[in-house]
Amino acid sequence: MLKKLIGPATPDLGLLYTRLAGAALLLWVHGLPKLLHWQHELAHIEDPLHLGGGVTLACALFAEVVCPLLVAIGLFTRLASLPVLFLLLVSMVLVHPDWTIEQGQFGWLLIIVFGTLALGGGGRYSVDARLRPA
Repeated sequence: MLKKLIGPATPDLGLLYTRLAGAALLLWVHGLPKLLHWQHELAHIEDPLHLGGGVTLACALFAEVVCPLLVAIGLFTRLASLPVLFLLLVSMVLVHPDWTIEQGQFGWLLIIVFGTLALGGGGRYSVDARLRPA
């Protein structure tokens, strides 16, 4: 029955779902709140790499707003996943090293999602695939 509705299951459908779901979660939970309340975020952001609050917030906004949008449409998917992975790893290892697995499960799951995309790419249903020469 499901095959008739969406066609045969393929890894490309899985990559599409992973791209859309991961990008939506990262944007909704982290990116948009930072973008909408950047002044508040600037006053409270952690700066584990000692780049300065403004630079750290700009990097976080790039990784949590721009990169998920690129991932969602499948443009430079592998490359766009790398800043997200870097930000998440810095957050989990340097900013929140005291968190248990349970406390950090959302971050670790996002690392799994964007790590999968960094390895697997955008798949057939992506802008990347359309730009690739036949």
